[in-house]
Amino acid sequence: MPRSQASSPKINSTNVWPIDEEAGAIPSGWPGWPDGKRFALGVTHDVKGVRGFNRVERLMNIELQMGFRSAFNFVPHGEYLVAEELQEALERAGFELGVYGVQANGKPFASKTEFRSQTRRIKEFLQKWKASGFSSGFGRTKHAWLHDLGIAYDASTNDTDPLSPDPDCVQSVFPYWVPGANGGGYVELPCTLPQDSTVFTVFGEQDIATWKRKLDWIAARGGMALLKTHPDYMCFAGEKRAHDEFPVSHYEEFLRYIKEKYQDSVWCALPREVARFYCASVPPDVRNTRKRICMVAYTFYDSDNRVRRYAEALAKRGDQVDVIALSAGNAPLGKEKWHGVTLYRVQYRETTEKSRWTYAKRLLRFLFVSSHFLTQRHRRLRYDLVHVHNVPDFLVFAAWYPKWTGTKLILDIHDIVPELFASKFKTTANDIFYGLLKFEEKISAGFVDHVIVSNHLWHEKLILRSFSKEKSSVYLNHVDPAIFYRRPRMRNDGKFIILFPGSYQWHQGLDIAIKAFAILKDKVPNAEFHIYGGGPMEGELVRLTKELGLEERVKFCGGRPLDQIADVVANADLGVVPKRADSFGNEACSTKIMEFMSQGIPVVVSRTKIDTYYFNDREVRFFPSGDSQAMADAMLDVIQDKALRESLIAGGYEYVEQNSWEKRKRDYLRLVDSLSS
Repeated sequence: MPRSQASSPKINSTNVWPIDEEAGAIPSGWPGWPDGKRFALGVTHDVKGVRGFNRVERLMNIELQMGFRSAFNFVPHGEYLVAEELQEALERAGFELGVYGVQANGKPFASKTEFRSQTRRIKEFLQKWKASGFSSGFGRTKHAWLHDLGIAYDASTNDTDPLSPDPDCVQSVFPYWVPGANGGGYVELPCTLPQDSTVFTVFGEQDIATWKRKLDWIAARGGMALLKTHPDYMCFAGEKRAHDEFPVSHYEEFLRYIKEKYQDSVWCALPREVARFYCASVPPDVRNTRKRICMVAYTFYDSDNRVRRYAEALAKRGDQVDVIALSAGNAPLGKEKWHGVTLYRVQYRETTEKSRWTYAKRLLRFLFVSSHFLTQRHRRLRYDLVHVHNVPDFLVFAAWYPKWTGTKLILDIHDIVPELFASKFKTTANDIFYGLLKFEEKISAGFVDHVIVSNHLWHEKLILRSFSKEKSSVYLNHVDPAIFYRRPRMRNDGKFIILFPGSYQWHQGLDIAIKAFAILKDKVPNAEFHIYGGGPMEGELVRLTKELGLEERVKFCGGRPLDQIADVVANADLGVVPKRADSFGNEACSTKIMEFMSQGIPVVVSRTKIDTYYFNDREVRFFPSGDSQAMADAMLDVIQDKALRESLIAGGYEYVEQNSWEKRKRDYLRLVDSLSS
């Protein structure tokens, strides 16, 4: 291709090619390279046709003379036949043989059926050539399909290459693990140096400046420089140079550059040696992966503990995680990086819905907006898994296109929707709207591959009416210790702060708590009641506060990101969870209780079905739900009885330790891997 034709895509991709800054991030738990080497270098050669095959021995001799070894990937049943003599010569000289697809054009990945029809032949040549690695033409690959090959590594992807026909850019210059079923898997070795065909044939560059620039960048970040070349495009001395070839002297110059600048700091290794080192040095539980996960949630991500816990756990192990969510209005729509997660705010929301139709209209709008956005992203990225969070359940249909292309879906039921709407909008189980929501719940659960439920009581109920036990699991609203670690107390103002962080919904019982505080206030003159959050009852709660003359003692503090709420909780003296037992709150499990416990804050909790299921009197101070006088008495007991307070704090710490997200996180990651593999 003439240089003028190629210049436009090159210019348009300069922000990510040849260097994508995000690809240099060091994976969590990375052990470093052998013998303290600064970075690793590997070279593979994909031999496409007869022209390239006839140059293998000359290329091998060049590398031997310069002290390098590489891997040659050959096409089974291609234009040439790999004789035993050549195989033995390569092995004796310390080189490696690998399989380069079945056809050099990568067509086996056109469909799963086509690939599986070729699997037996690929495995036959892997065994024949004593090969442990695989490489696909044009970067075309499907990670999940390769498990059937039994390979130790794959080298088909790129860290960044927006110009290839089927770019699978993993945004990492480090090896990573592709987990399979039953603990199996293989190592992915992304090609991190631009391919020779891109640099010299497509862009027509006349020197190795791009290779040197990228190598220096990788070395500075301690990554893996893996170069994929093609003997088919190398012109050797004495040959007439074709239009798509470059002088082999460019490659020789690059090898000299490596020796002269990095001889003492680079680990020159065969790809199979890198894969073996990775498996031996990185324990299975902490291996970094690069799965592509999208989460869709009608929520404010920065304050949603449940969504953040999943997303950031995946991002921490190296997965590429996108979240499609809301903006509260104080954050602009668009893209933002958040603790390794890419957050896309696609719609504003005000939590002021007074009617079911207003609420439904906003939910439907988010369904269409998120569906369009997700479809466009999936066409470019091909997500391995889409994890959809309710409310609403029908939000799973935003992922219709990924589902159609074979991507697995999870529905995560934070709140059981028919009961939530009955409570929120004062309807009954006989209401037609309630019946429609039960039907919507069932078809939504049937559309996905797995359902997660936020507590055991709801799980039992939903198994009876909407899905099977086998396709579902329970994940409580565990506290994430990455956010709710034990924080220092910074406040020393002599006040006694009673705290509620959460939504201003009727089932939360905040009016009960305000009335209880009115009873308590004269007995604890230094007490204040701080309420964080927002919701449709805010106006009513503010009016109640004024009626009771509590404006100076009850503070409505608005919403806060989860990280800030953790500091707020750590500086409180008493937490309250006043849910109504005669409402949706009777079975809705509150994250707040464990958040208080994690910071050593005693908690006063109304006696609901769900909270007595999970907690006991050694861990929280219960009071009869709906009784303001009883709640005031319970708060006063905790305030005045030091022994009770210390006992509740100790019981809370013990509960959180036993029910930490760190313990349950492994189960979630295994679920993601089993579905996406």
